This record gives sequence, C-alpha cells and structure tokens, in this order.
Amino acid sequence: MKNYHLCKLAIAPLRKEPSDRSEIVSQLLFGDRVEVLEKTEKWCLVKTLHDNYEGWMDYKQLQIIADVQYNDEQAYQYLTPLQLDNTLIASNGTKYYLSPGCTLPYYRDGFCFIGDEKFEVTSTPVVPNGLNFKSNVEATAKFFENTPYLWGGRTLFGIDCSGFVQTVYKLNGIVLRRDASQQAEDGVLVDFLASAQLGDLAFFDNENGKITHVGMMLSNDTIIHSAGKVRIDAIDDQGIYNAELGKYTHKLRIIKRFV
Repeated sequence: MKNYHLCKLAIAPLRKEPSDRSEIVSQLLFGDRVEVLEKTEKWCLVKTLHDNYEGWMDYKQLQIIADVQYNDEQAYQYLTPLQLDNTLIASNGTKYYLSPGCTLPYYRDGFCFIGDEKFEVTSTPVVPNGLNFKSNVEATAKFFENTPYLWGGRTLFGIDCSGFVQTVYKLNGIVLRRDASQQAEDGVLVDFLASAQLGDLAFFDNENGKITHVGMMLSNDTIIHSAGKVRIDAIDDQGIYNAELGKYTHKLRIIKRFV
C-alpha cells in the first residue's frame, strides 16, 4: 500500500535535507497531495502530486489519507480565490489563513474536508478554467505585485520566480512544473521577442548557460517577475532592464508559449 498524505497547514516548508536548518526548496500549501517515499521519526521524504517535486518535511505537518481520496481528481477542483481573506475555520473553532491558489479538498456547501476533519470555508472558492486564460491572467499576476521574493516560496507572503508563474498559471487552470529550468523544457518556442504575447513565459540564463529565472510577459516589451519582489520591468532582446538600478539584471534566453 502506498503512503498518501495531504498538507494540513496553510504553508509547510519542503527542505533539501531532513533538518530544520536545511534550505527550503519549495513549499506545500493547504490541500496539496504527496506520496511519502521515506520516513524517519520526525522527517519524511515526499513527492508532490501536482508537480512531482521531492523534498523533506516534518511529518507532523501532514495528514494521512486513503488511496481513493488521493486519486479522486474531482475532489480537488476548488481553489482559494484571488483575495486576502481566505480563512478556514476548523471544527474546534481555530482558524487557518490561506494564500490564493490553495486546494480545498472535497469542497461542498461551504465546507472542505481532510480525512474526517471538516473545515468551514469563508470565501467563495473558484474552479480555474484554462479557456479564460488570456482574459484573466494579467489581473492574476498583478495581484501578486510587491510580494517579497522568497527562495522556494509559493504564497503572498513570499514567492520565488518559478513559484510565481506556477501559481498564476494554476489559478488560471494551467499546470506548470516547479523550477524555471523544468518549465523551460515545456511549451512551444516563440521565435522572436516581438512575437511575444500576454501570458508567454520568458526564461533567463546565467553565465554558465543554466536557466535560473523566469517571468511572465505582459506584452512584447514588459514583463512581470519575482526579483527582490514581484515587479514589472521593461524587456528587450538583451533581457530585463531595471530602471531603478539603471542596468540589465537578467539575460534573455528563450520565450515559451503554454496556451
């Protein structure tokens, strides 16, 4: 029998090694499903269902679920909407404050469920629809403007470059992988910057040719990305130009279209 679990906290760190001092490589959000691959007394190595990402986390931050609950895709359609107040109220009256884009398992009639535990959902959840991508994606991305950069982050309280575009796409019904280098392997190549459209992803490399940064095109000469904070900058064939710093900060490698 496989070892299936859900994240039962608003945010839980996913670490590179089984230690509280280890680097955070990503975060789990409420309702994220994982398979436990390995377990010690405190730590477990997990693989996420939504993007096949592996990392170590504190076992106490998970709730075990049955195989049938893990695999029931219809039960995970509803997400917390694009707003600040996404409060859940547990059966004991305590509250959870969720970021936009969290999954609400088995949502119905104002409640969601993790195993046998029931949570009151105070916001109106959304079911993302990729058909409305072009009309909604700009507003989704700009909602996160000024969110601080956080390595491994996936929330309004801190987000990294690939976590930002992954979350924006998720809220618009499109699944992306976790890291910029992984995301760059997917999608359809856009040959020229002049051909770039709203929602395309631009990827940037370092001096070794490794893709280390991603942002979302707002037009063929502006980009929104997480660098220090989620910000809007100019972009040309050389890369991203930061007017505040008066210099180019990221060297353009490729542009990909996913929708």
